Amino acid sequence: DMAQSEQEILEGIAELVNEETGLPKESVEMDKSFTDDLDIDSLSMTSIVVQAEEKFDVKIPDEDTKNLRTVRDVVNYIQQAQG
Repeated sequence: DMAQSEQEILEGIAELVNEETGLPKESVEMDKSFTDDLDIDSLSMTSIVVQAEEKFDVKIPDEDTKNLRTVRDVVNYIQQAQG
């Protein structure tokens, strides 16, 4: 099972963020911070992470979630978890 490309994962994350928060998908860019730039609170972030686990078939433990500050962090984490 091949790991997905950075772009595919980014698009998937953008969809989840859009569904959870109503933010436009194009606002979800690699170097944006979830809290500072996208204004996503920890409750929404938890929900997004849970949905990302299902969507991408990966496990993201709570102790890792708190280190995922930017969209890039999450994309990279998922790529490695899939690899």
